[in-house]
Amino acid sequence: MSYGTALRAALGIALLTLMDAVVKAQMQQHPFIVALFMRFAMGGLCALVVLALARPAFPSRASLIGNTIRIPVVVLTAGSFFYSLSVLPLAETLTLSFLAPVFVALLGALILKERLDSRILQALGFGVAGMLVMVWPRLQGEVSGAGLGVAAALFSAVSYAFNLILLRKIALKEHPAIIVLFQTGGPALCLAIPVWPHFVPMTGQDLLAYLVAGMLGVGGHLAITSAFARAPASRLAPIEYTALIWASLLGWFVFAEAPLLTTYAGALLIVAGAFAVSRR
Repeated sequence: MSYGTALRAALGIALLTLMDAVVKAQMQQHPFIVALFMRFAMGGLCALVVLALARPAFPSRASLIGNTIRIPVVVLTAGSFFYSLSVLPLAETLTLSFLAPVFVALLGALILKERLDSRILQALGFGVAGMLVMVWPRLQGEVSGAGLGVAAALFSAVSYAFNLILLRKIALKEHPAIIVLFQTGGPALCLAIPVWPHFVPMTGQDLLAYLVAGMLGVGGHLAITSAFARAPASRLAPIEYTALIWASLLGWFVFAEAPLLTTYAGALLIVAGAFAVSRR
């Protein structure tokens, strides 16, 4: 794997983590569903610009079906993740998302009939242990709503894993701009009606913030997609864990969040489990 490919992946992770911080800040001012809708709406506009510049071939019928099926999964994944962000520190939510590679392996065995070996079970054990170490203080009543936030983060990790399983069938055959458009514009259309009763007036600063979030999201997804097209997923997996560094820094300086020591202890166990899966 070249340094350029590694830098692409690291840049993508940094951009997506920064996007998470922007949306988290907006959720302190706007209802959760409004912030979620605006993130996808602005992301969809940015994706349309990228599509107009890239001018890829029209997607095949199989691609249209596959990408459309993924839309509600993306809504569930992002919705649960951003809800977790609204009640948990940024670093903790990101760390819980590291369980996704373990769930990918488990779902791959269940759905794609891939071999379920002892390393997957070992990874699951590490992941569960890390999760318990990390969230135990939060479940002792120290933070209101923390239990529901933890549950949302775990649901998001499972949903994200299922999303990746679906993506495997179309990622190698479809242009990244098409994929990003479906996973941003599609959820925006799905949320347009539910968000209407909760919508609030937007200032120019609000619109700019959501536009920045959309640009960061599209840029991050394109960078990661480009990196995965140049190197095996197992080689790039460790770079994903740099998100904890960015999340810790952003949480500390932007939201005055001081992660507990148990967050890092749990992260070590979860990452150890994910490494066991990626090195199968």
